[in-house]
This record gives sequence, C-alpha cells and structure tokens, in this order.
Amino acid sequence: MTPARLAVVTAGLSVPSSTRLLADRLATAVGRHLVDAGRPVEVETAELRELAVDIAHNLVTGFPPPALRDTIGTMARADGLIAVTPVFSASYSGLFKSFFDVVDRDVLAGKPVLIAATGGTARHSLALEHAVRPLFAYLRATVAPTAVFAAPEDWGASTDPRTTALAERVDRAASELSALMTGHRPPPAADEVTPFADRLAALRVPPHP
Repeated sequence: MTPARLAVVTAGLSVPSSTRLLADRLATAVGRHLVDAGRPVEVETAELRELAVDIAHNLVTGFPPPALRDTIGTMARADGLIAVTPVFSASYSGLFKSFFDVVDRDVLAGKPVLIAATGGTARHSLALEHAVRPLFAYLRATVAPTAVFAAPEDWGASTDPRTTALAERVDRAASELSALMTGHRPPPAADEVTPFADRLAALRVPPHP
C-alpha cells in the first residue's frame, strides 16, 4: 500500500524547542492512528527557522530559493499537514505567517491540516481560534476540529492532570487528522454543538416547518 505522506511545519526558534516537541508528538500520534487504520506513513518535518533567510528573500524577490521551494513542494504533495507555531503578542509568529504568505493559495486547498501552538501561558490558547484557524480557512484547507495548545505547565510529570489532558487532546486531534487523510469524517469535537434538527431526528420527532 502506498504510504500516506504527512508534512510537518514547525516555527519554533530555539533549540531544543517546545514547538518542535509538540510537532513531533502530534506526528507520532497521527502516524500511530494511520498505521492502526492500515496505512503506513512517511513524515517530513520542516524547521522554518532554518528557512528564515530564504523566506525573506522570497518576500522581496517573489522567487523561492531551492530549499524553500522543496519544502513547499513537499507540503503540496502531502496528504496531510501539521502546522505548529509559537504564540507571540497573542498571535502566530511572524516567521510562521511569512512562510504561509509565500505559499500559493491553491497549495492547501482541501488539504487536511492539524493546527497547534505553544505559548508561555495558557491565556494564549485562544490565538489558535482567532488567528491560526482563520488563516487556514482563508487558504481553503480542511482544518481538523481539535486544535492543540501547550503551555509550559503541560509538559510536567505524566501523573499531572494537565499533562494527561494534553496527551488526550493530542490523541484526539491526531485521530481527526488521520480520519481526514484516509477519507473518513472525523468524530465531532467534544464541544461541538449538535444541530437542533438532528436532536429532533434522534427522538423521531419531525422538525417544525
């Protein structure tokens, strides 16, 4: 069977990076779900900090250098994408945004994407919904319902409830992305609202005309 191709884009700036750590954890979880579904997987990860000069060059000239062109090509050919950014000033990082500014809008059209972020405080988690998700909606990607945010306290001991909560959210998001990559509808998010007409149908009560 042809392996599923998973591209990972991470915009962490430090080495080591919690952003890269979260990206790797998500990629591992997605790979596990794909293998469980009978699909082998090939993962390719791009560290945007290594492409920062190329991205700036592309912004001012309109032409991507070879390494940047290869990264965009890998993403275009992928069956799914994991995109992880650190949160700066309550939004995605400038490097993250600059990369997607030089990506042709059609590259991500219809592509399954899992979005995630890291930040210094849990208060930054809303950046995923007010900044990152709208960005990929504009790019016409198919974004998995569950977004994953990790603050410093989420990387504690395995017995810490916050660490357990992150692991559960990683697994749920990975399950959703793998389902999208294999052509299945992902399960509804835990906080997803069931339409009233669907509730009536479940009770076998016809909706009011």
